[in-house]
Amino acid sequence: MQLTGDRFTQESAVFGNDLVTLPNFPAEIRAPQGTIPGVSSFQVHFADHDILTAGDAPDVLVAMNPAALKANLGDLPKGAAIIVDTHDFTKRNLDKAGYASNPLDALGDAGSELGEFQVHTVDLTGMTVEAVKEYGLSRKDAARAKNMFALGLLSWMYGRPTEPTTEFLTKKFAKNADIRDANITAFKAGWNFGETTETFVVRYEVKPAVMSPGTYRNITGNLALAYGLIAGGVQSDLPVFLGTYPITPASDILHELSKHKSFGVTTFQAEDEIAGVGAAIGASFAGHLGVTTTSGPGIALKGEAIGLAVMTELPLVVVNVQRGGPSTGLPTKTEQSDLLQAMFGRNGEAPVPVVAPSSPGDSFSAAVEACRIAVTYRTPVMLLSDGYLANGSEPWRIPGLDELPAIDPAFATAPAEGEEFLPYARDPETLARPWAPPGVAGLEHRIGGIEKADQTGNISYDPANHDKMVRLRQAKVDAIADSLPPLEVDDPSGEAKVLVIGWGSTYGPIGAGVRRVRKAGYNVAQTHLRHLNPFPKDLGEILKRYDKVLVPEMNLGQLSMLLRAKYLVDAIGYNEVRGLPLKAAVLADVIGGLVADAEGIAVDLTPATKEEN
Repeated sequence: MQLTGDRFTQESAVFGNDLVTLPNFPAEIRAPQGTIPGVSSFQVHFADHDILTAGDAPDVLVAMNPAALKANLGDLPKGAAIIVDTHDFTKRNLDKAGYASNPLDALGDAGSELGEFQVHTVDLTGMTVEAVKEYGLSRKDAARAKNMFALGLLSWMYGRPTEPTTEFLTKKFAKNADIRDANITAFKAGWNFGETTETFVVRYEVKPAVMSPGTYRNITGNLALAYGLIAGGVQSDLPVFLGTYPITPASDILHELSKHKSFGVTTFQAEDEIAGVGAAIGASFAGHLGVTTTSGPGIALKGEAIGLAVMTELPLVVVNVQRGGPSTGLPTKTEQSDLLQAMFGRNGEAPVPVVAPSSPGDSFSAAVEACRIAVTYRTPVMLLSDGYLANGSEPWRIPGLDELPAIDPAFATAPAEGEEFLPYARDPETLARPWAPPGVAGLEHRIGGIEKADQTGNISYDPANHDKMVRLRQAKVDAIADSLPPLEVDDPSGEAKVLVIGWGSTYGPIGAGVRRVRKAGYNVAQTHLRHLNPFPKDLGEILKRYDKVLVPEMNLGQLSMLLRAKYLVDAIGYNEVRGLPLKAAVLADVIGGLVADAEGIAVDLTPATKEEN
């Protein structure tokens, strides 16, 4: 199903639609087939206009077995189309899914749970096996092509171009002609079935979206983030070194970076999380751009080493692709619950800048920004992505080189004769210390995890010096705010009394919810934070403009806590921790309720209920 969804997405991207995807799959390597926990799904929302989310309620569901039907039925709106592969609705599979009887047998009966939907019963497996029988495959291998039959049918229903998928299958199975031809034949058979059968009386036309000029490609968050790290290395003229250990959902960054040795990228798959970050810090000490990637459990293990990078004041980009926790938690599901860990998850006063992308494509820019901060301010930087951004995709406009910031590593140079090199002297603007790679005459200095004496970097246990160094490291992080642009606030009318503020992947659901409220005729403002430590300098003033501040998060209120503590604002949290993105319709209702309270009016969102997103 992941392959099917990915191919439909690529077809739509080639056609020119705007789109957002939501892959959703089990954590187990081999999840129990036919059970609800074993359901793998791929949701795609595409349109002829700008969209922000993968959609709250799918209009079409393709259910390959009873478990897929049961797991997703509750998300469908009334009147949605359901295409069911009848072949797998056996008693054994029905029992696995928890059905006492076959729901397809009750179609047309009063009280049928499927009565509110347009159900199309199709023997996808049987027709696929019949279509590919000329290639001599076993029935099991032949049946595996049913996903391509389903893709062909959906491609016909929505007028998707077929050439990209045909070319993909030709390349993917180039070494096995029978498998290649069987999949292409199944794909074409699905298209032809839609074209010739009278089962599907409606065909949809979704025209290309109007987008700003440029070259676009479909991209996932992990891929965009990897490209951003490469761009950060190019813009700083530094070799990129990735020291890491595979972990869901961050592993794809390692896989991608390993392909780009031509850009000066070195990847090292270490024996564990601690070794990975240790190697990255060593690379930074040697004058490279050190990067380590992981998820929440890995951040817990890397904590002491990140503190070492704070103490030694070396550039380091720490990527945390957040997932459900605690402990192993929900490895393939999304969550935003590592913000406080990023802020405070180290011993001692160890401040770390925190940056978060807002969409899959924005992961590129966020990664470049993390590299800029790390190199310019000589500090580890935490980059907080999450599973929704990492695996989801959207059209991304490829930026020009002139749009990328120049990043100056400004390596230290040997002091003049008779002068002493001071490895912990400070740049007056950034408070960054000199970056002095080993092997340069005149730049010899002590380095390590024990407290440094101001200026000289010698080991110091002096209480006053420790207090001074703690404050200097904090002031250096605070100084980053001076380089940040003013925070953008979307408040078209200028009369809103409610501000919705978020961070990370909630950008899409919040934006879609805000659109619904505005379409119904009400005023609401929105802003979204990329920089979470330090906050933008104008954030406090912005928060004071509004009577009510709503903070939707996929945690129990971590940003709300930080805003309350720093700005003494009565931030109101809307919090879900379900392993799934927030829903736009739910947020619209919450926002509408706050608008009603703030303005003392009745709010009716009915005019916006048909809003496409």
